[in-house]
Amino acid sequence: MWDVLLESQRLRWSFTPFERVGPMKFGMTHDDVQSAVQGVLAAATRQGTPGGDGWADFWLEPHPDAGLSGPAATTYYDGSIGMAGIALNALRGPQVILQGMRLVGQTPSRLEHEFSDYLAARDIDLRYSQHADPCSPQLGVLLRAQRAGDVVLSRPVVVAKAWADRCWDTSEGCIPQREWKTFQW
Repeated sequence: MWDVLLESQRLRWSFTPFERVGPMKFGMTHDDVQSAVQGVLAAATRQGTPGGDGWADFWLEPHPDAGLSGPAATTYYDGSIGMAGIALNALRGPQVILQGMRLVGQTPSRLEHEFSDYLAARDIDLRYSQHADPCSPQLGVLLRAQRAGDVVLSRPVVVAKAWADRCWDTSEGCIPQREWKTFQW
């Protein structure tokens, strides 16, 4: 249940703030996202209104080395803009790279330090959620934590520009409450 993919087993995706995460582009419809990840991730669950607000879990296709399957990413949709957020599962999600910084499945304290240094070097603000998650609204990145047995690992949530304002705010931001309640899978 708590199997965590090794770094070498993870998909590797680049991240361009407010544009894309791997093959997924902000603003895509759910159908477009499914087409973009076809053969790599499979949509297992979709909740919400057709073409409107909602979310979808994407699962790994069975990995031949790991022998496991499970949720890898959750996409969040906003009826007015399409795909507006992506949460990468700490246990099985693709490794998302931001200019050499690995964001998924890392020790949260070490990643927070690296993230803080990265932002400071670029004169970018660091914010914290009410859950003490580091966040950069200027990049649309929120670094959450997710349980993996007796340890926690990083679960980044990246958002479209329209959701970046207050993306750290658990009560007034656009990130759905479902995401704020996710701590274990």
